[in-house]
Amino acid sequence: MTFKPVYIETSRRGLLRERIRLARDILTECRLCPRECKVNRMEDESGICKTGRRAVVSSYSPHFGEESPLVGFRGSGTIFFTHCNLLCNFCQNYDISHEGRGEEVSETILAEMMIHLQDIGCHNINFVTPSHVVPQILTALEIAIGKGLQVPLVYNTSGYDKVEVLRMLDGIVDIFMPDFKFWDPGISKETCNAPDYPEVARQAIKEMHRQVGDLKVDNLGIALRGVLVRHLVMPYGIAGTKEIMNFLSKEISSGTYVNIMPQYRPCGNAWQDSKLARSLTPGEYHEALEIAKKEGISRLDDRN
Repeated sequence: MTFKPVYIETSRRGLLRERIRLARDILTECRLCPRECKVNRMEDESGICKTGRRAVVSSYSPHFGEESPLVGFRGSGTIFFTHCNLLCNFCQNYDISHEGRGEEVSETILAEMMIHLQDIGCHNINFVTPSHVVPQILTALEIAIGKGLQVPLVYNTSGYDKVEVLRMLDGIVDIFMPDFKFWDPGISKETCNAPDYPEVARQAIKEMHRQVGDLKVDNLGIALRGVLVRHLVMPYGIAGTKEIMNFLSKEISSGTYVNIMPQYRPCGNAWQDSKLARSLTPGEYHEALEIAKKEGISRLDDRN
């Protein structure tokens, strides 16, 4: 049986149009993310994410550096959105997330990007840093469906997402790919000015898993539907790897697909903090892998 993305049926039933209306209403006094800036983004006012009525895109292309089930053999069709609602001080895309490198695009152009990535063979459309532009994505999706879009959608997020907004994506997104960055509210306050991040991420990942379950792949290993969690290992163990892996194994699923990432290096303003001012060591990374296995996580991405 040929796989069909879940948004096709949602659109056919007329539910996508209602989700668009609800999402755009939120922008008039923006409460789209946990920051709840309450600015009128429909009038191009901007808050923490520095984004008004239109989304800003820094780039779009096939990406071969993503997780194995996303990349396959034709690449993941990534659309990198500019700005961010979390703003980690060590961000490796600092020029995009903090400094705003990118160009405003209409929903029609955003839809054309999706179709182009599908037409050149990408296995999926991978929205990178989408939390602050959900209404724009939904609007563009309706246009793209009319143009023949039929590959899975990936919601590639920091994990700083409100459950009520994620519920608007039920029946829209096939693959959720959240980060779970920190367990300690003190660390998330220091690095992102978001002490609520750990609790927000826990509730967000629970909702994502409720919608799509464990990651499912086809006979070639290409992701079709489910949750894939990323965890960046940090120097001195400050990310809380043990606690996060225990949470994923015990409260989400022992079948959770996890990418334990070793690529931390000081970027952005990380040099100002002694805990962040050096790169990860091989020993710290391998220790994190062992921790994940001991806590019951066995589906680990093999690209690293």
